[in-house]
Amino acid sequence: MRTAPRGSPPSALAARKKAPARAGRKRPARKHAGKPAARKRPARRPPGRGRARAASGRRRSFARRAAYVLAIAGVWGLVLLAGAVAVLAVGLPDIDRALAEPRRPGIAVVAADGAPLANFGEVYGAWIAPEDLPPVLVDAVLSIEDRRFHRHFGLDPWGLLRAAAVNLATGRVAQGGSTLTQQIAKNVFLTPERTLRRKVQEALLALWLERRYSKDELLAAYLNRVYLGAGCFGVEAAARRYFGKPARELGLAEAAMLAGLPKAPSRYAPTRDLRAARGRAAAVLDAMVAAGRLDAAAAAAAKAMPAAARSGDGGGGVRYFADWVADRASGFVGPPRDDLEVRTTLDREAQAAAEAAARAADLPPGAQAALVAMTPDGAVRAMVGGLSYADSQFNRAAQARRQPGSAFKLAVFAAALADGMAADDVVDDSPVTVDGWTPRNYGGVYRGPVTLTEAFAHSSNAVAVRLAERAGRRAVRRMARRLGLSGPLPQGPSLALGAGEVTLLELAAAYAAPANAGRAAIPHGILEIRDRSGAALYRRSGSGPGRVLSPRVAAALDRMLAAAVRDGTGRRAAPESGPAAGKTGTSQDSRDAWFVGYRPGLVAGVWVGRDDSRPMEGITGGGAPAEIWRDFMTRYPP
Repeated sequence: MRTAPRGSPPSALAARKKAPARAGRKRPARKHAGKPAARKRPARRPPGRGRARAASGRRRSFARRAAYVLAIAGVWGLVLLAGAVAVLAVGLPDIDRALAEPRRPGIAVVAADGAPLANFGEVYGAWIAPEDLPPVLVDAVLSIEDRRFHRHFGLDPWGLLRAAAVNLATGRVAQGGSTLTQQIAKNVFLTPERTLRRKVQEALLALWLERRYSKDELLAAYLNRVYLGAGCFGVEAAARRYFGKPARELGLAEAAMLAGLPKAPSRYAPTRDLRAARGRAAAVLDAMVAAGRLDAAAAAAAKAMPAAARSGDGGGGVRYFADWVADRASGFVGPPRDDLEVRTTLDREAQAAAEAAARAADLPPGAQAALVAMTPDGAVRAMVGGLSYADSQFNRAAQARRQPGSAFKLAVFAAALADGMAADDVVDDSPVTVDGWTPRNYGGVYRGPVTLTEAFAHSSNAVAVRLAERAGRRAVRRMARRLGLSGPLPQGPSLALGAGEVTLLELAAAYAAPANAGRAAIPHGILEIRDRSGAALYRRSGSGPGRVLSPRVAAALDRMLAAAVRDGTGRRAAPESGPAAGKTGTSQDSRDAWFVGYRPGLVAGVWVGRDDSRPMEGITGGGAPAEIWRDFMTRYPP
């Protein structure tokens, strides 16, 4: 049996078999090689060290508990924030659907020379990519609206801080911190209400738009959708509206003026306040210099030569014509699915002359005046539907049906001439009774035997009734329809004295037939209609319904109408020089007073009356209407 070498530690097995020491018995000291280890004394603690360790432990414990509480609060805060965002996001629109939502197409009505007359609905220009626009326009927009557009993520904290600092320094809201992306979110998808909910939704949409679209796409959306006043959305529509040119051709001063509009389109629109628009444009130029996008010399030059906007909407009286045209546009191209530009027949000089003549007339209290002027083929050059469009949008030139009085005698004498009579034929101007009815001449004056020309010039009622009975009332009604009078016509003998109903527009077109050698005129105001891309959807062609009066009848009527102005009831309509032809008309009790006539190349009709059809004392067709007609022809000589 092998024994362990001396000095070796006992084996593990031997150690396990060794009996435990008895309680209270001293265990013998182990024998070690060398000097036995000295007993280690515990180190003495410095005074207060224990207390410091305890305080440190308590602090660590408090920090751990605080960190735990903050972590829990942070988690719950994130949960609540996510819930709030989710609730707000529920009300957000579908971006794809909102971008594709149809809107009511706009209609831009322009004069014959292309000058704007009125806008209906929302007018958008053709979509243009930023790279196709003048760089000065893009620089102007970014300088004044969002200098850090290409560096932020949809929200601009630095911009918000800068705006807040400026607003605090000035004591008013001088700057805003919204980015272009936020403006797109607000203008395209949200309502303009100023609530916390809307602002949070705006921020969420801005972040989503930035994630989904590139900066170039967002910039294009802004430039093509931003509202710039006068019903115009996008820089293309505004450039054509204010400057009469496409956005690609804008100069620096014009670009600065457009870039200044988004802040307050109604206030800074150059058609409303050119001085304010130029002041805002100067601020845009200063912003471009501050942003390093323009040198000071170029800005100074642009300020010295500010943009000059085209004249604004015709407004006032021209809106009667614009409304009439816009209502008829869909009849040529169907319900509009895209923005339309309607080029019309209206002559702005003629329109201004017509409005001035109507305003200058001496009319009874409460009386209205209407005027229509057209070429002999029916192209309407001017239309006044009342004395104030702001007070009443009812178009008395195109919508009101009134009794024409003696102005209807054109159809009566035309029917008689077509029945074989001649202008020099003699008829009896004496009292006549038909079916128990005896009409009276104006003032009770009868001239005895007179020619047709004399009877027409002096507007003999007795002769008109005799002629209508001779030619036949049916023939008179048929002639009235051929001349374009579509209103209700009576069956009885009062037909000859204009007891039916007509519009001023129709009556003026009827008088165009003798002015046009017997060819009928269809009153029209539209020359062509184009869509937003410039493609022609409709262009007027053709020459109307053709001849409705034989050359002989037309020539005879022309002689009679000229005699009425020269020697008869229309003398006060006679111009100072040059030929003129026309006829007066006065309905029963002077409820309606008319003068319709023509000079070479221009036919015009005037109506005066009250909307409630009350009588007008002392007003006849040979008075105020004839004077308005002459004033118009003097202001706008054919």
